[in-house]
Amino acid sequence: MATAHAPASRRVSARIGGIAESATLAVDAKAKALRAAGRPVIGFGAGEPDFPTPEPIVAAAVAAAAEPRNHRYTPAAGLPELREAIAAKAARDSGYQVRPEQVLVTNGGKQAVYQAFATLLDPGDEVLLPAPYWTTYPEAVSLAGGVPVRVTADESTGYLVDVEQLEAARTPRTKVLLFCSPSNPTGAVYPAEQAERIGRWALEHGIWVVTDEIYEHLVYDGARAASLPVLVPELADTCVVLNGVAKTYAMTGWRVGWMISPLDVTRAATNLQSHLTSNVCNVAQRAALAAVSGPLDAVHDMRAAFDRRRRTIVELLAKIPGVHCPTPQGAFYAYPSVRALLGRELRGRRPGSSAELAELVLEHAEVAVVPGEAFGTPGYFRLSYALGDADLVTGVTRMAELLAEISPA
Repeated sequence: MATAHAPASRRVSARIGGIAESATLAVDAKAKALRAAGRPVIGFGAGEPDFPTPEPIVAAAVAAAAEPRNHRYTPAAGLPELREAIAAKAARDSGYQVRPEQVLVTNGGKQAVYQAFATLLDPGDEVLLPAPYWTTYPEAVSLAGGVPVRVTADESTGYLVDVEQLEAARTPRTKVLLFCSPSNPTGAVYPAEQAERIGRWALEHGIWVVTDEIYEHLVYDGARAASLPVLVPELADTCVVLNGVAKTYAMTGWRVGWMISPLDVTRAATNLQSHLTSNVCNVAQRAALAAVSGPLDAVHDMRAAFDRRRRTIVELLAKIPGVHCPTPQGAFYAYPSVRALLGRELRGRRPGSSAELAELVLEHAEVAVVPGEAFGTPGYFRLSYALGDADLVTGVTRMAELLAEISPA
């Protein structure tokens, strides 16, 4: 007798079935697949530095792999010496004084994001989510039982939200504010005065802040990525700081992130991690130890290259009629508006959304970009300029040549 199968809707839980695929990783995977098939696709999708991990960090990992002590389980919260080094790094780089016991080492920044929300939220708690936002934030909030509440900014304000917008979105269910500066996907950096106002507003209303600082060292034109619990010291008891080695040290594949939080939150999140994954790979932790304890020389070199590419991509995008792109002050993303191009004919189609326009750009210009729908703001493209200079110029030029065919409004 044949075995009856449950309908697809019942085979996967509603909680997991409701999670959308990471749009940035999906675009990157599609670009790689097309390249493997022989098409000369240039990908602006993944936020991944094109530099190799600095040699001293790699050497530390090679040495660690040969040490038997790294072949065993280690504390779920992270190697004690790495937690100490992360605490020292927080003091050195942002002036944030914390104890090593407040640090939890995670399997990349994404695990830190999820565990922060899972530890803070009860079902129905609301999280204020400034948009454009990184595509993972709302999914992590929802998976943790929370409700993401979008607070939208556009290019007219440099993609920065203000206290008035946040206050208008606040309800009795508001539990957390997500804060990200420098921003993925826009590259926006909050001035210290504006960030402090936001921090004091959160403090006044008893709202937790989860602040993502993973792009802290990638700032340009004199911008400074100020840490919220440093600007507002009283906020430290209701603040979780997220960070990792991926962007600063070109270590996306090593999967080492961390969260810094009040002791009770760190202990609770550590309990969760003890059942979820246990310790992060010890070899990767030893590499991260070398990274956060070492000099920032390689970081400065990478930042100089990103700065050069930033200027180039903004200059090229500005020449495309109908495209408007504020100059990003941080990270390695440009976030141009393409709203003026929607609904106009291109190669026999009239794309009504940035997602449809991105499909045409991939199909006809062989350039992969991530549409704004992935970041909560339709009508935009995100382009990562963490790729080689020649590919950057070629890719944007191809896209510009295609978009020049769009019919007049």
